[in-house]
Amino acid sequence: MSENRNEDLRQMTPDQLQDELVKLKKTQFNLRFQAATGQLEKTHLSKNVRRDIARVKTVLRAKARAAAAS
Repeated sequence: MSENRNEDLRQMTPDQLQDELVKLKKTQFNLRFQAATGQLEKTHLSKNVRRDIARVKTVLRAKARAAAAS
């Protein structure tokens, strides 16, 4: 993800971020399954998805803290 993608995440609503998180977790599961069966050719995708999940969780937490502070 680029800096532009991070800005996109910050502009999403918490519900949209939750949907994105679910989608990324499904992708992560599929990649893990492919790795276990020896079908995963692009191993770097697992690392990228893991980092994307962390980014979404970070933005969600920041939004929750901002809402609690208000």
